[in-house]
Amino acid sequence: MGDTTLLLGQTLGFDGDPFADGPAAARHHTHGGVLIRDGRIADVGDGATLRADHPDARVIDHGAALISPGFVDAHVHYPQTAIIASWGKRLIDWLNSYTFPEEARFADPDHAAMIAARYLDLVLANGTTTVASYCTIHPASVEALFTAAQARGMRVAAGKTCMDRNAPDDLRDTAQSAYDDSRALLRKWHGVDRLSYVITPRFSPTSSPDQLQALGALWAEHPDCLMQTHLSEQVDEIAWVRSLYPQARDYLDTYEAHGLLGANGLYGHAIHLEPRERERLAEVDAALIHCPTSNTFIGSGLFDMAGLMAQGQRIGLATDTGGGSSFSMLRTMAAAYEVGQLRGHALHPAQLWWLATAGSARALRMGDRIGTLAPGFEADLTVIDLASTPAIAQRAAQADDLWQALFPTIMMGDDRAIAATYVAGRPVASVK
Repeated sequence: MGDTTLLLGQTLGFDGDPFADGPAAARHHTHGGVLIRDGRIADVGDGATLRADHPDARVIDHGAALISPGFVDAHVHYPQTAIIASWGKRLIDWLNSYTFPEEARFADPDHAAMIAARYLDLVLANGTTTVASYCTIHPASVEALFTAAQARGMRVAAGKTCMDRNAPDDLRDTAQSAYDDSRALLRKWHGVDRLSYVITPRFSPTSSPDQLQALGALWAEHPDCLMQTHLSEQVDEIAWVRSLYPQARDYLDTYEAHGLLGANGLYGHAIHLEPRERERLAEVDAALIHCPTSNTFIGSGLFDMAGLMAQGQRIGLATDTGGGSSFSMLRTMAAAYEVGQLRGHALHPAQLWWLATAGSARALRMGDRIGTLAPGFEADLTVIDLASTPAIAQRAAQADDLWQALFPTIMMGDDRAIAATYVAGRPVASVK
Protein backbone atom coordinates (compact mmCIF):
# COMPACT_ATOMS: atom_id res chain seq x y z
CA MET A 1 0.00 0.00 0.00
CA GLY A 2 2.91 2.35 0.53
CA ASP A 3 3.25 5.18 3.05
CA THR A 4 -0.11 6.88 3.71
CA THR A 5 -0.55 10.32 5.24
CA LEU A 6 -3.78 12.14 6.04
CA LEU A 7 -3.72 15.95 6.15
CA LEU A 8 -6.60 17.51 8.05
CA GLY A 9 -7.85 21.08 7.66
CA GLN A 10 -10.08 23.08 5.40
CA THR A 11 -9.66 22.03 1.77
CA LEU A 12 -10.11 24.04 -1.41
CA GLY A 13 -9.94 22.78 -4.97
CA PHE A 14 -11.79 23.20 -8.25
CA ASP A 15 -13.57 20.80 -10.53
CA GLY A 16 -14.49 23.53 -13.01
CA ASP A 17 -13.46 26.97 -14.25
CA PRO A 18 -14.78 29.81 -12.08
CA PHE A 19 -14.53 32.20 -15.03
CA ALA A 20 -17.15 30.07 -16.74
CA ASP A 21 -18.98 28.50 -13.80
CA GLY A 22 -18.54 31.09 -11.04
CA PRO A 23 -17.58 30.25 -7.44
CA ALA A 24 -19.65 27.04 -7.71
CA ALA A 25 -16.65 25.56 -9.55
CA ALA A 26 -14.87 25.38 -6.17
CA ARG A 27 -15.00 22.41 -3.80
CA HIS A 28 -14.56 23.45 -0.16
CA HIS A 29 -14.64 21.27 2.94
CA THR A 30 -14.64 23.16 6.23
CA HIS A 31 -13.40 20.06 8.08
CA GLY A 32 -11.72 18.27 5.22
CA GLY A 33 -8.91 15.91 4.61
CA VAL A 34 -6.43 15.00 1.89
CA LEU A 35 -5.17 11.42 1.86
CA ILE A 36 -1.71 11.05 0.32
CA ARG A 37 -0.13 7.80 -0.78
CA ASP A 38 3.20 7.42 -2.63
CA GLY A 39 3.41 11.09 -3.55
CA ARG A 40 -0.10 11.32 -4.98
CA ILE A 41 -3.51 12.31 -3.71
CA ALA A 42 -5.47 9.14 -2.94
CA ASP A 43 -8.67 10.78 -1.71
CA VAL A 44 -10.19 14.13 -0.72
CA GLY A 45 -13.28 14.59 1.42
CA ASP A 46 -14.63 14.88 4.92
CA GLY A 47 -11.74 14.66 7.35
CA ALA A 48 -13.48 12.54 10.00
CA THR A 49 -14.67 10.06 7.39
CA LEU A 50 -11.21 9.71 5.88
CA ARG A 51 -9.72 9.25 9.32
CA ALA A 52 -12.19 6.50 10.16
CA ASP A 53 -11.66 4.78 6.82
CA HIS A 54 -7.85 4.88 7.08
CA PRO A 55 -6.99 4.26 10.74
CA ASP A 56 -3.37 3.37 9.94
CA ALA A 57 -2.63 6.64 8.11
CA ARG A 58 -0.18 9.07 9.66
CA VAL A 59 -2.26 12.15 10.57
CA ILE A 60 -1.07 15.75 10.29
CA ASP A 61 -3.71 18.11 11.62
CA HIS A 62 -3.51 21.65 10.23
CA GLY A 63 -6.50 22.81 12.25
CA ALA A 64 -8.42 25.64 10.55
CA ALA A 65 -5.72 26.25 7.96
CA LEU A 66 -6.63 25.87 4.29
CA ILE A 67 -5.12 22.99 2.30
CA SER A 68 -4.81 23.95 -1.36
CA PRO A 69 -2.95 22.77 -4.42
CA GLY A 70 0.51 24.29 -4.48
CA PHE A 71 0.84 27.49 -6.48
CA VAL A 72 1.95 27.21 -10.10
CA ASP A 73 4.07 30.13 -11.37
CA ALA A 74 3.88 30.07 -15.15
CA HIS A 75 6.57 32.61 -16.14
CA VAL A 76 9.74 33.40 -14.20
CA HIS A 77 13.38 34.27 -14.76
CA TYR A 78 15.21 32.49 -11.94
CA PRO A 79 18.55 34.12 -12.93
CA GLN A 80 17.03 37.49 -11.96
CA THR A 81 16.55 36.43 -8.33
CA ALA A 82 19.35 38.68 -7.07
CA ILE A 83 18.11 41.78 -8.95
CA ILE A 84 14.44 41.64 -7.96
CA ALA A 85 13.06 45.04 -6.91
CA SER A 86 15.69 47.09 -8.75
CA TRP A 87 14.72 50.72 -9.17
CA GLY A 88 13.50 52.91 -11.93
CA LYS A 89 13.60 51.21 -15.34
CA ARG A 90 11.25 50.21 -18.13
CA LEU A 91 11.66 47.05 -20.16
CA ILE A 92 14.56 47.77 -22.52
CA ASP A 93 16.52 49.77 -19.93
CA TRP A 94 15.76 47.06 -17.36
CA LEU A 95 17.38 44.46 -19.57
CA ASN A 96 20.47 46.54 -20.27
CA SER A 97 20.95 47.93 -16.75
CA TYR A 98 20.07 44.96 -14.58
CA THR A 99 19.22 41.75 -16.40
CA PHE A 100 22.10 41.34 -18.84
CA PRO A 101 24.90 42.12 -16.33
CA GLU A 102 23.41 39.64 -13.85
CA GLU A 103 22.80 36.94 -16.46
CA ALA A 104 26.43 37.19 -17.59
CA ARG A 105 27.41 35.86 -14.14
CA PHE A 106 25.77 32.53 -14.99
CA ALA A 107 28.75 31.58 -17.10
CA ASP A 108 30.02 30.41 -13.70
CA PRO A 109 28.31 27.09 -12.87
CA ASP A 110 28.84 27.65 -9.14
CA HIS A 111 26.97 30.96 -9.29
CA ALA A 112 24.18 29.32 -11.26
CA ALA A 113 23.90 26.51 -8.71
CA MET A 114 23.81 28.97 -5.79
CA ILE A 115 21.04 31.11 -7.32
CA ALA A 116 19.02 28.08 -8.45
CA ALA A 117 18.99 26.69 -4.91
CA ARG A 118 18.18 30.08 -3.42
CA TYR A 119 15.35 30.68 -5.89
CA LEU A 120 13.63 27.32 -5.41
CA ASP A 121 13.85 27.59 -1.63
CA LEU A 122 12.32 31.07 -1.76
CA VAL A 123 9.39 29.99 -3.88
CA LEU A 124 8.74 26.89 -1.78
CA ALA A 125 8.62 29.14 1.28
CA ASN A 126 5.93 31.10 -0.58
CA GLY A 127 3.85 28.01 -1.30
CA THR A 128 4.85 27.67 -4.97
CA THR A 129 5.55 24.10 -6.01
CA THR A 130 5.91 24.39 -9.81
CA VAL A 131 7.55 27.06 -11.97
CA ALA A 132 8.21 27.60 -15.66
CA SER A 133 11.51 29.42 -15.87
CA TYR A 134 13.76 31.08 -18.39
CA CYS A 135 17.42 30.36 -17.73
CA THR A 136 20.33 32.16 -19.46
CA ILE A 137 22.19 31.40 -22.68
CA HIS A 138 24.54 29.19 -20.68
CA PRO A 139 23.65 25.48 -20.67
CA ALA A 140 25.03 25.36 -17.12
CA SER A 141 22.18 27.61 -15.99
CA VAL A 142 19.68 24.98 -17.12
CA GLU A 143 21.70 22.17 -15.55
CA ALA A 144 21.76 24.09 -12.26
CA LEU A 145 18.01 24.64 -12.08
CA PHE A 146 17.07 21.11 -13.10
CA THR A 147 19.60 19.64 -10.66
CA ALA A 148 18.23 21.76 -7.80
CA ALA A 149 14.64 20.91 -8.73
CA GLN A 150 15.46 17.21 -8.96
CA ALA A 151 16.99 17.29 -5.48
CA ARG A 152 13.76 18.81 -4.14
CA GLY A 153 11.47 16.49 -6.08
CA MET A 154 9.79 19.45 -7.78
CA ARG A 155 7.89 19.61 -11.04
CA VAL A 156 9.76 22.32 -12.97
CA ALA A 157 9.76 23.41 -16.60
CA ALA A 158 12.71 25.44 -17.93
CA GLY A 159 14.93 26.11 -20.90
CA LYS A 160 18.05 27.82 -22.16
CA THR A 161 17.29 31.42 -23.14
CA CYS A 162 18.38 32.01 -26.74
CA MET A 163 19.66 35.39 -28.01
CA ASP A 164 21.88 36.08 -31.01
CA ARG A 165 21.51 39.85 -31.39
CA ASN A 166 20.78 43.08 -29.49
CA ALA A 167 22.49 41.70 -26.40
CA PRO A 168 26.03 41.97 -24.99
CA ASP A 169 28.66 39.87 -26.74
CA ASP A 170 29.01 37.53 -23.76
CA LEU A 171 25.25 36.80 -23.80
CA ARG A 172 24.86 35.94 -27.45
CA ASP A 173 24.71 32.52 -29.01
CA THR A 174 23.99 31.77 -32.67
CA ALA A 175 21.13 30.22 -34.56
CA GLN A 176 23.05 26.95 -34.77
CA SER A 177 24.34 26.89 -31.20
CA ALA A 178 20.89 27.79 -29.86
CA TYR A 179 19.46 24.81 -31.72
CA ASP A 180 22.30 22.47 -30.74
CA ASP A 181 22.42 23.47 -27.07
CA SER A 182 18.64 23.37 -26.70
CA ARG A 183 18.38 19.97 -28.37
CA ALA A 184 21.13 18.51 -26.19
CA LEU A 185 19.51 19.83 -23.00
CA LEU A 186 16.10 18.65 -24.14
CA ARG A 187 17.39 15.16 -24.82
CA LYS A 188 19.11 15.02 -21.45
CA TRP A 189 16.38 16.42 -19.20
CA HIS A 190 12.94 16.40 -20.81
CA GLY A 191 10.69 13.93 -19.03
CA VAL A 192 13.29 12.95 -16.44
CA ASP A 193 11.65 12.67 -13.02
CA ARG A 194 9.34 15.71 -12.83
CA LEU A 195 11.27 17.93 -15.25
CA SER A 196 10.18 19.37 -18.60
CA TYR A 197 12.31 21.17 -21.16
CA VAL A 198 10.93 24.39 -22.64
CA ILE A 199 12.23 25.82 -25.94
CA THR A 200 13.02 29.43 -25.04
CA PRO A 201 13.69 32.29 -27.44
CA ARG A 202 13.75 35.34 -25.15
CA PHE A 203 11.79 37.49 -27.60
CA SER A 204 11.92 38.59 -31.21
CA PRO A 205 14.20 41.64 -30.69
CA THR A 206 17.02 39.46 -29.36
CA SER A 207 16.66 36.65 -31.89
CA SER A 208 17.40 36.93 -35.59
CA PRO A 209 14.94 35.43 -38.06
CA ASP A 210 17.45 32.60 -38.55
CA GLN A 211 17.46 31.82 -34.84
CA LEU A 212 13.68 31.90 -34.59
CA GLN A 213 13.53 29.58 -37.60
CA ALA A 214 16.02 27.18 -35.99
CA LEU A 215 14.03 27.07 -32.75
CA GLY A 216 10.80 26.66 -34.69
CA ALA A 217 12.37 23.65 -36.39
CA LEU A 218 13.37 22.20 -33.03
CA TRP A 219 9.83 22.64 -31.74
CA ALA A 220 8.45 20.91 -34.82
CA GLU A 221 10.75 17.98 -34.04
CA HIS A 222 9.57 17.91 -30.39
CA PRO A 223 5.97 19.17 -30.46
CA ASP A 224 5.24 17.75 -27.02
CA CYS A 225 7.59 20.34 -25.51
CA LEU A 226 6.43 23.72 -24.35
CA MET A 227 7.80 26.87 -25.98
CA GLN A 228 7.97 30.12 -24.02
CA THR A 229 8.65 33.68 -25.09
CA HIS A 230 7.47 37.28 -24.57
CA LEU A 231 4.77 39.08 -26.53
CA SER A 232 3.52 42.68 -26.61
CA GLU A 233 4.72 43.70 -23.18
CA GLN A 234 5.36 47.42 -23.80
CA VAL A 235 4.45 49.81 -26.59
CA ASP A 236 8.06 50.84 -27.26
CA GLU A 237 9.01 47.16 -27.47
CA ILE A 238 6.31 46.64 -30.09
CA ALA A 239 7.67 49.58 -32.11
CA TRP A 240 11.13 48.03 -31.90
CA VAL A 241 9.81 44.71 -33.17
CA ARG A 242 8.09 46.51 -36.05
CA SER A 243 11.39 48.13 -37.05
CA LEU A 244 13.26 44.82 -36.88
CA TYR A 245 10.59 42.82 -38.74
CA PRO A 246 9.04 45.29 -41.21
CA GLN A 247 7.47 42.49 -43.22
CA ALA A 248 5.54 41.07 -40.23
CA ARG A 249 1.83 41.72 -39.91
CA ASP A 250 2.20 42.25 -36.17
CA TYR A 251 4.34 41.11 -33.22
CA LEU A 252 2.79 37.64 -33.09
CA ASP A 253 3.57 37.16 -36.76
CA THR A 254 7.30 37.30 -36.01
CA TYR A 255 6.79 34.01 -34.15
CA GLU A 256 4.12 32.56 -36.40
CA ALA A 257 6.22 33.02 -39.54
CA HIS A 258 9.04 31.00 -37.99
CA GLY A 259 7.10 28.06 -36.57
CA LEU A 260 6.76 29.44 -33.04
CA LEU A 261 2.99 29.68 -32.69
CA GLY A 262 1.18 26.65 -31.35
CA ALA A 263 -0.97 25.08 -28.69
CA ASN A 264 2.05 24.40 -26.45
CA GLY A 265 3.22 28.00 -26.68
CA LEU A 266 3.42 30.23 -23.60
CA TYR A 267 3.29 33.94 -24.43
CA GLY A 268 4.24 36.14 -21.50
CA HIS A 269 2.50 39.49 -20.86
CA ALA A 270 0.34 39.83 -24.02
CA ILE A 271 -0.93 43.24 -22.96
CA HIS A 272 -1.12 45.28 -26.17
CA LEU A 273 -2.54 42.72 -28.60
CA GLU A 274 -3.99 43.50 -32.00
CA PRO A 275 -7.34 41.93 -32.94
CA ARG A 276 -5.63 39.49 -35.33
CA GLU A 277 -3.22 38.39 -32.61
CA ARG A 278 -6.03 37.73 -30.16
CA GLU A 279 -7.92 35.71 -32.74
CA ARG A 280 -4.92 33.61 -33.74
CA LEU A 281 -3.89 32.90 -30.15
CA ALA A 282 -7.40 31.70 -29.35
CA GLU A 283 -7.59 29.71 -32.58
CA VAL A 284 -4.46 27.69 -31.83
CA ASP A 285 -5.29 27.45 -28.08
CA ALA A 286 -1.98 28.98 -27.00
CA ALA A 287 -1.49 30.16 -23.41
CA LEU A 288 -1.19 33.79 -22.35
CA ILE A 289 0.65 34.38 -19.09
CA HIS A 290 -0.44 37.34 -16.97
CA CYS A 291 2.39 38.93 -14.94
CA PRO A 292 0.65 41.72 -12.99
CA THR A 293 3.35 42.77 -10.51
CA SER A 294 5.82 43.06 -13.37
CA ASN A 295 3.37 44.95 -15.57
CA THR A 296 2.85 47.59 -12.91
CA PHE A 297 6.44 47.63 -11.58
CA ILE A 298 8.04 48.40 -14.94
CA GLY A 299 5.08 50.33 -16.30
CA SER A 300 3.99 47.99 -19.07
CA GLY A 301 0.20 48.33 -19.02
CA LEU A 302 -2.98 46.62 -17.91
CA PHE A 303 -3.77 43.09 -19.04
CA ASP A 304 -7.30 42.61 -20.39
CA MET A 305 -8.28 39.59 -18.29
CA ALA A 306 -12.02 39.98 -18.74
CA GLY A 307 -11.88 40.53 -22.49
CA LEU A 308 -9.40 37.74 -23.14
CA MET A 309 -11.29 35.26 -20.98
CA ALA A 310 -14.48 36.17 -22.81
CA GLN A 311 -12.66 35.24 -26.03
CA GLY A 312 -11.86 31.81 -24.65
CA GLN A 313 -8.14 32.37 -24.17
CA ARG A 314 -6.15 29.99 -21.96
CA ILE A 315 -4.51 32.16 -19.27
CA GLY A 316 -1.98 31.49 -16.52
CA LEU A 317 -0.64 33.68 -13.73
CA ALA A 318 2.99 34.44 -12.91
CA THR A 319 5.35 36.49 -10.77
CA ASP A 320 7.81 37.20 -13.62
CA THR A 321 10.70 37.21 -11.17
CA GLY A 322 12.67 39.53 -11.21
CA GLY A 323 10.82 42.12 -13.39
CA GLY A 324 7.97 41.17 -11.09
CA SER A 325 8.41 42.59 -7.63
CA SER A 326 7.59 39.54 -5.49
CA PHE A 327 8.24 35.81 -5.23
CA SER A 328 4.75 35.40 -3.77
CA MET A 329 1.75 34.20 -5.76
CA LEU A 330 -0.42 35.76 -3.05
CA ARG A 331 1.01 39.16 -3.92
CA THR A 332 0.61 38.29 -7.60
CA MET A 333 -3.08 37.49 -7.08
CA ALA A 334 -3.48 40.82 -5.29
CA ALA A 335 -1.88 42.65 -8.21
CA ALA A 336 -4.11 40.81 -10.68
CA TYR A 337 -7.11 41.99 -8.67
CA GLU A 338 -5.83 45.57 -8.73
CA VAL A 339 -5.18 45.47 -12.48
CA GLY A 340 -8.68 44.10 -12.99
CA GLN A 341 -10.14 46.92 -10.94
CA LEU A 342 -8.27 49.49 -13.03
CA ARG A 343 -9.87 47.91 -16.12
CA GLY A 344 -13.30 47.96 -14.51
CA HIS A 345 -13.60 44.26 -13.74
CA ALA A 346 -13.13 42.93 -10.20
CA LEU A 347 -11.89 39.34 -10.16
CA HIS A 348 -13.62 37.07 -7.65
CA PRO A 349 -11.36 35.36 -5.07
CA ALA A 350 -12.29 32.01 -6.64
CA GLN A 351 -11.01 33.22 -10.00
CA LEU A 352 -7.77 34.50 -8.49
CA TRP A 353 -7.10 31.26 -6.61
CA TRP A 354 -7.93 29.17 -9.67
CA LEU A 355 -5.52 31.23 -11.81
CA ALA A 356 -2.70 30.58 -9.34
CA THR A 357 -3.35 26.84 -9.20
CA ALA A 358 -5.47 24.96 -11.74
CA GLY A 359 -5.46 27.78 -14.30
CA SER A 360 -1.67 28.04 -14.44
CA ALA A 361 -1.37 24.26 -14.46
CA ARG A 362 -3.71 24.18 -17.45
CA ALA A 363 -1.69 26.91 -19.16
CA LEU A 364 1.43 24.74 -18.79
CA ARG A 365 -0.44 21.69 -20.15
CA MET A 366 -0.02 20.08 -16.73
CA GLY A 367 -3.64 20.32 -15.64
CA ASP A 368 -3.94 16.54 -15.60
CA ARG A 369 -1.17 16.22 -12.99
CA ILE A 370 -1.01 19.27 -10.73
CA GLY A 371 -3.11 22.22 -9.61
CA THR A 372 -6.16 20.27 -8.42
CA LEU A 373 -7.19 18.47 -5.24
CA ALA A 374 -8.43 15.19 -6.66
CA PRO A 375 -7.47 11.51 -6.53
CA GLY A 376 -4.60 10.65 -8.84
CA PHE A 377 -3.06 14.11 -8.88
CA GLU A 378 0.46 14.73 -7.63
CA ALA A 379 0.44 15.79 -3.99
CA ASP A 380 1.98 19.25 -4.37
CA LEU A 381 0.16 21.26 -1.73
CA THR A 382 0.32 24.50 0.18
CA VAL A 383 -1.34 25.06 3.54
CA ILE A 384 -2.58 28.59 4.19
CA ASP A 385 -2.93 30.22 7.61
CA LEU A 386 -5.95 32.48 7.15
CA ALA A 387 -5.00 34.55 10.22
CA SER A 388 -1.27 34.93 9.66
CA THR A 389 -1.00 38.55 10.83
CA PRO A 390 -3.08 40.65 13.22
CA ALA A 391 -4.39 42.76 10.35
CA ILE A 392 -5.49 39.72 8.35
CA ALA A 393 -6.87 37.94 11.41
CA GLN A 394 -9.11 40.81 12.46
CA ARG A 395 -10.53 41.14 8.96
CA ALA A 396 -11.02 37.38 8.44
CA ALA A 397 -12.83 37.17 11.81
CA GLN A 398 -15.67 39.18 10.25
CA ALA A 399 -16.06 36.77 7.30
CA ASP A 400 -19.42 35.24 6.49
CA ASP A 401 -18.08 32.70 3.99
CA LEU A 402 -14.90 31.16 2.63
CA TRP A 403 -14.25 33.90 0.08
CA GLN A 404 -14.51 36.68 2.63
CA ALA A 405 -12.12 34.71 4.85
CA LEU A 406 -9.65 34.08 2.02
CA PHE A 407 -9.65 37.47 0.32
CA PRO A 408 -7.74 39.32 3.11
CA THR A 409 -4.92 36.78 2.75
CA ILE A 410 -4.90 37.29 -1.02
CA MET A 411 -4.63 41.05 -0.61
CA MET A 412 -2.37 41.28 2.44
CA GLY A 413 -0.70 37.88 2.76
CA ASP A 414 2.95 36.98 2.31
CA ASP A 415 5.19 34.05 3.22
CA ARG A 416 3.95 34.23 6.83
CA ALA A 417 0.63 32.87 5.53
CA ILE A 418 2.29 29.66 4.31
CA ALA A 419 1.85 27.22 7.18
CA ALA A 420 3.34 24.30 5.22
CA THR A 421 4.33 23.23 1.72
CA TYR A 422 4.27 19.66 0.45
CA VAL A 423 6.11 18.45 -2.66
CA ALA A 424 5.02 15.04 -3.91
CA GLY A 425 3.46 14.47 -0.50
CA ARG A 426 6.58 15.34 1.48
CA PRO A 427 6.74 18.37 3.77
CA VAL A 428 9.34 20.94 2.77
CA ALA A 429 11.59 22.51 5.38
CA SER A 430 10.92 26.24 5.48
CA VAL A 431 13.69 28.78 4.69
CA LYS A 432 11.93 31.55 6.63
